[in-house]
Amino acid sequence: MSEKVIAQSTAEATIHAPIAAINLPEWVFTLTDSEYQACSKNHIAAAATFTLEGKRMSINVEHVGNLMVQHYVEDISEQSHCRLVSLSDSIGPDIGSRAKVTVVWSFSAEAVDTDTTKFTNSVEVLSVPGYLEALEKRGIPFSKASEFAQQALTAHNAEETPLFAKDIERKALARRWG
Repeated sequence: MSEKVIAQSTAEATIHAPIAAINLPEWVFTLTDSEYQACSKNHIAAAATFTLEGKRMSINVEHVGNLMVQHYVEDISEQSHCRLVSLSDSIGPDIGSRAKVTVVWSFSAEAVDTDTTKFTNSVEVLSVPGYLEALEKRGIPFSKASEFAQQALTAHNAEETPLFAKDIERKALARRWG
């Protein structure tokens, strides 16, 4: 069985700082719990650690339709582009309703001019083996779950993207990354 796209969303925001002052892997892997929480009313907690293989990992807990516990492992870590992949727990509507999904979080920075950068934030949620069976046990058609997830993800991404951009801008202007 191949992965099915449950939901996907892309949002953009402007960073009023030069691209040379931005380091996206350093931003995401040093984002504090309070900074993460400030970027969405639905962000609950964040921390950074390493996998057993030594790859950096961002652990996020947030409410996006369901309670999500994400373990984002770095896949691409370039100064102006990151791609993180998580085998995530999706919990809801009650604590007994739990399923695994893959979440791919990709974000990039692109120079607009010498002092302005475009920030693009993309999230894709994919099914994993057992996901469709978990829905079936609860009597939920995939189309209904996908529609619910899409609405929640689109709204969440629209809220967090400009706030992520502001956090990156603040740190870039403070020359946090050299």
